[in-house]
Amino acid sequence: MGRVQLFEVCLSHGRVVYSPGEPLAGAVRVRLGAPLPFRAIRVTCMGSCRVSNKANDAAWVVEEGYFNSALSLADKGSLPAGEHNFPFQFLLPATAPTSFEGPFGKIVHQVRATIDTPRFSKDHQCSRVFYILSPLNLNSIPDIEQPNVASTTKKFSYKLVKTGSVVLTASTDLRGYVVGQVLRLQADIENQSGKDTSPVVASLLQKVSYKAKRWIYDVRTIAEVEGAGVKAWRRAQWQEQILVPALPQSALPGCSLIHVDYYLQVSLKVPEATVTLPVFIGNIAVNHAPLSPRPGPGLPPGASIPVVPSAPPQEEAEAAASSPHFADAVSLSTKSHSQQQSLPATFSSVPAAPEPRPQDGSPAPHPLPPPLCISTGATVPYFAEGSGGPVPTTSTLILPPEYSSWGYPYEAPPSYEQSCGGADPSLTPGS
Repeated sequence: MGRVQLFEVCLSHGRVVYSPGEPLAGAVRVRLGAPLPFRAIRVTCMGSCRVSNKANDAAWVVEEGYFNSALSLADKGSLPAGEHNFPFQFLLPATAPTSFEGPFGKIVHQVRATIDTPRFSKDHQCSRVFYILSPLNLNSIPDIEQPNVASTTKKFSYKLVKTGSVVLTASTDLRGYVVGQVLRLQADIENQSGKDTSPVVASLLQKVSYKAKRWIYDVRTIAEVEGAGVKAWRRAQWQEQILVPALPQSALPGCSLIHVDYYLQVSLKVPEATVTLPVFIGNIAVNHAPLSPRPGPGLPPGASIPVVPSAPPQEEAEAAASSPHFADAVSLSTKSHSQQQSLPATFSSVPAAPEPRPQDGSPAPHPLPPPLCISTGATVPYFAEGSGGPVPTTSTLILPPEYSSWGYPYEAPPSYEQSCGGADPSLTPGS
């Protein structure tokens, strides 16, 4: 064995997750088999963000530093054989961003120790990565308790000479959710044509924007649900729920190089119609009672927004006059669900907390989130709301069957306003 048998950084009480503005304490441990002369022993606490143009490439093109504090643990001298402990303590800045790691960039916080040896001798280094979580309180987001609803009308032609339209309205019970919470979706489809629609699909999308020499977008499907199609001249309602899996929180305050956004996209392939609802993933749940989304004032539940053109063409007016009357709205069935309905073993309730027990056998409205999770597309643990202490986890995300390895980043999903206005899909990172 060499002179240095052990050289490591240990954090107090084995902690791995800290909050901004919190003290970080630990010690540098050294075990020597023989005396070791040195010029200095230093420890540095640092945090930075690095972004690359290529996936999983260590050649960073843009870097942003957040803090870099150094302490001298020992001056020039010689360490005798045996074990030595050098305690240290740093105060983390209150503006430090939440840890994150993705294919095109990462936010990393670490403590690095160095033994600076005399000339012609090899310096010794070791490091310990720790994670910072700046909890996102969903209640701090403006209008978070308001209904989340969007609608679009798609006109199309069929059988060469006939025209029709489909009105697609999608809504969710809230605008923000925490890990383990159930997202309740409702879609109202009014088929104003003689042609059946394709199945309706709802997808929970994650979009991560990286600022390198240009903006890079990594868009992936987190969960996907497919419902049945709507028959000709029918009005239908589709209700479904998606369990929010372990995900990084929306936004990364304090970081200007990486943005995290989430969207719920509801779409039809035939005719091609899409609405996109922005949603927020946070750590502290919305404490207001959700307002039931309504397509319009004075309409009964399940009714969709009536389309009243100001000056319809004569052929459309004649077609509308001769078309059959709409029957009462029918309920659509779900054909496939890409997500497990029950939580994995590591998603169990926080210790000493009672498990939710629904009275009617339906899923619990707000299951307790896990105390520590692994983020999607990353290796960064973070806390959700709960009283559990930091414990390691091997939880993995159940991805959709159609999820595959991506190559070049996809286009960003449309914004809420663009989806409502039927504009061309295009999204800037700041939206």
